[in-house]
Amino acid sequence: MKRQSVEAGERLYGWLFASPWLIGLLIFFLLPLAASIYFSFTTYSILEPGEFIGFNNYRELMEDKVFWAAVFNTVYFAVFFVPLSIVSGVLLALFLNMKVKGMAIYRTIYFLPTLVPQVALAVLWMWLLNPHFGLVNGMLDKLGIAGPAWLGSEFWSKPSLILMSLWGIGQAVVIYLAGLQDISQDYYDAAEVDGANWLQKVRNVTLPLLTPVIFFNLVMGVIGAFQQFTLPYTLTKGQGTPAHSLMFYVMHLYDNGFKYFKMGYASAMAWLLFLAIMLLTGILFATSKRWVHYQGK
Repeated sequence: MKRQSVEAGERLYGWLFASPWLIGLLIFFLLPLAASIYFSFTTYSILEPGEFIGFNNYRELMEDKVFWAAVFNTVYFAVFFVPLSIVSGVLLALFLNMKVKGMAIYRTIYFLPTLVPQVALAVLWMWLLNPHFGLVNGMLDKLGIAGPAWLGSEFWSKPSLILMSLWGIGQAVVIYLAGLQDISQDYYDAAEVDGANWLQKVRNVTLPLLTPVIFFNLVMGVIGAFQQFTLPYTLTKGQGTPAHSLMFYVMHLYDNGFKYFKMGYASAMAWLLFLAIMLLTGILFATSKRWVHYQGK
């Protein structure tokens, strides 16, 4: 009995210490989450309670041209940015994993851009990609190439944003680098005994054993790409110009919720985004069994 009372007391203390986090989770996450489901079926606008309108918000979304432009831009960004970030991140990590004098300095240089706030990053690239006096077009002009309008062009605006985002992949590179250093040297020694060259080691040893890290960055990259907001919002002052080419899904959601106070409409958009991300994440996890390899398995 005494032992049971001690265990009960320990459990009680455990719940008491965890209660601030649990209460915060309930009040600031679970309750708003449940409320947003209800609001997505209403005309709620912060200032007014709104009326229940069923699936009208969702039907209205299907007829919203800006909504579909935002969906296209977001998918475009995810399709190109995520694979490019993985390929460039792995390549950079491979180079930064080499035993070269002063490598710590190079690693620091590649990581530094991730410390720059995205608003400051957007302002910096606005100057670099300025079509009239920007550094990029200035360098292209010296090579005899007429630089495009970049952010002022409907065609080049999204590639410009992808370029900016790739400049800040240092955090992913650090994760890849940690994954590379976790691979046992024994695998490389065995491959060398079999006569494998550097490229064959990378292809048959490094990449298969790095797939858990690649998978992690893939999932996080997809989620982050679908939530792209700060860079395009800062670059276009929330307008998504030119011609909605930089209007992203979360930007349109933000506009409806906090600019037009259409919280019911914004809640419907938020739940569609949640379902899309959950579906894509589920597909990635389902297919990971075919290509993700863990050491010792």
